[in-house]
Amino acid sequence: MIGLDDNSLMLSVKAGKTDRLSLLYERHKGPLYGFFYRMTSDREISEDLVQNVFLRILKYKHTYSGEGKFTTWYYHLARNVMADYFKKNNRYQPMGDQDWSNRLGHQEHVEAQLTEVQDRELLQKAMKQLPHEKYELLMMVKFQKLRYEQVAEIMGCSVGALKVRVHRTIQELRDIYLSMQ
Repeated sequence: MIGLDDNSLMLSVKAGKTDRLSLLYERHKGPLYGFFYRMTSDREISEDLVQNVFLRILKYKHTYSGEGKFTTWYYHLARNVMADYFKKNNRYQPMGDQDWSNRLGHQEHVEAQLTEVQDRELLQKAMKQLPHEKYELLMMVKFQKLRYEQVAEIMGCSVGALKVRVHRTIQELRDIYLSMQ
C-alpha cells in the first residue's frame, strides 16, 4: 500500500477507502505546512489550514478525477482554504517580521551574515507590497518549487501566460526592492 502513487491512493479514497487518506496526509503535510507558513508566518494557523485542506479533500473527494497530478488538485483546494481564512479573519499578512538575530550563530563572518539578513528583511518587506495573487504565485513557483504546468493548472491559465506572470512579478518585485534600498 505504501508503494501506491498519490493518484491511486486518492482514487481509492474516492471509492470509500478513507483510511488511505492518512498516507496522503503523511506524504503532503510538510509541503502544505510550508506553503501556509510562508503565507501566514504563524505555526498554529498553518497547522489548522493543513487540517482544513485534508477535511476538504475528504469532503470533495467525489470531484477528484484522477487526471493530472494529485498535488495540483490539492493545491487548488489549499488556495481556497487560504482565501477563506483571509476573508473570514479579514487579514492578509504574508511573511511576518521574523527575528533574524537567532539565525546568525557564532561564526567568523558575522558581518557578511548581517548584510545577508538585512537583504532578506528588505526582500520580505518588498514582497509584502506585492498584491496577494502575485505573492502567492511566487510562493508556489519559487518556494514550493511546483512545476509551471502544475501552477498554471491551479491558476487556470496556460503555461506561457504563467511564465509571463512570473517574469512580470519578479520585475515588479525587483523594482520595489530597489526603490527601498
